[in-house]
Amino acid sequence: MIETITDGEQLLALIISHRFSEPGIHFLTPDCLTQQLAYMQHPAGKEILPHVHNPVPRQVLFTQETLFIRRGKLRVDFYDDGRNYLQSRILETGDAILLAGGGHGFEVLEELEMIEVKQGPYAGEQDKTRFASVHKDELKLK
Repeated sequence: MIETITDGEQLLALIISHRFSEPGIHFLTPDCLTQQLAYMQHPAGKEILPHVHNPVPRQVLFTQETLFIRRGKLRVDFYDDGRNYLQSRILETGDAILLAGGGHGFEVLEELEMIEVKQGPYAGEQDKTRFASVHKDELKLK
């Protein structure tokens, strides 16, 4: 229900299926990532104490993003750092994905609503390098 996509030792993505359900708090990402992702399931009446977040300096070198699929289907294509196509996955309503490394591209397979969360502010064209997509005949869906 939680799938890790890697290229050798490099984490490319973490996919959380809409079918995943376990009580408690589950931190899904290693501490080395600048985008942390946790799954939480609590019973009614559970209290989480009010809190503020303290200023803690952090250095972010690469943008990582998390997508929450609210409705529809999305194909995600994964690439290594050299822009070589590796494999693809299909996300559907309720799924979430953390894109942590390498490259990625998308094709909307069914009308889509999604929410994207990433470090900001967005730096426009300085923030990414675009390249050609994999040809549909070469897709490797798992």
